[in-house]
Amino acid sequence: MRQGWRLFLFAAFAWLAAQAPAFAQGATTLRVGHFPNITHVQALVARAMERQGKGWFAERLGPNVKIEWYVYNAGPSAMEAIFAKSLDLTYVGPNPALNAYARSRGDEVRVVAGAVNGGSALVVQGDSTLAKPADFKGKRIATPQFGNTQDVAARAWLVAGGLRITQTGGDAQVVPTSNPDQLSLFRNKQLDAVWTVEPWVSRLESEAGGKVLVEEKDAITTVLVSSAEFLSKNRDLAKRFVAAHRELTEWIKQNPDEAQRLAREELEATFKVGMPPELVARAWSRMNITPDVTLQAFQSFVTSAQAVGFLRGTPDLGRMIEAP
Repeated sequence: MRQGWRLFLFAAFAWLAAQAPAFAQGATTLRVGHFPNITHVQALVARAMERQGKGWFAERLGPNVKIEWYVYNAGPSAMEAIFAKSLDLTYVGPNPALNAYARSRGDEVRVVAGAVNGGSALVVQGDSTLAKPADFKGKRIATPQFGNTQDVAARAWLVAGGLRITQTGGDAQVVPTSNPDQLSLFRNKQLDAVWTVEPWVSRLESEAGGKVLVEEKDAITTVLVSSAEFLSKNRDLAKRFVAAHRELTEWIKQNPDEAQRLAREELEATFKVGMPPELVARAWSRMNITPDVTLQAFQSFVTSAQAVGFLRGTPDLGRMIEAP
């Protein structure tokens, strides 16, 4: 009896040892960040599909990979999470990615794919006579977060128009403000303008009577960024994720009505933000959803970041974009 028990334990341990690699693989967790914005549509659609039991990424990454989603208001926070090694990949704007790349001398982040171009704009009050940068002297302009893509764009636009803009003040006041707060402050006339992304551009128009003064139709709005360490140590997994991201981007382009519905459902389910179909359709019309990104497209962001003091010198962008 005792001998039989020993044989059973030996067989059990042998089986567990044989299964150890599978168990180790089962522990793989992929941490992915995004914002609650329509311009992060791939993440919104993927999460909505997961809620319906149709894991787009899970089906392509395999049963041994679990995705954990993390939400940020704007890019600088997501980049800090990359630095803290609490994120592997994130959808983010180009300026925070560029700043993080320059800050780490190219050692910490890589852009592995594009996601969305366009979908960002400067919105002014409906009865405003503001028309050019010089008109904004003494005015208050909100942006999503200090140092994010729209924050840099707003400051660079004002500086290019002859205003003196510092990080804390100057001829006009650039006020980093979360997107939901932007809407209420703008509606109450406590802001003269907002530089932000969809769906907030369309919400400012439809819910607060705003009008678009400057629209960034072709500028990069969202890219997919990887931790350089994650990319180096998990290249095959990163490659599969990027391939799935590209497939999802193509599916979204081919199925815009369904994709819009899923994005609306995710915003409602996770963030308690209800949006009518016509508002999301309006936001959609401003976006170019694409998985492609080029190094040349980042050059304008370098110039803008330098103009407003977020970058000193010219970083070598040679390692910034890397396809796994």
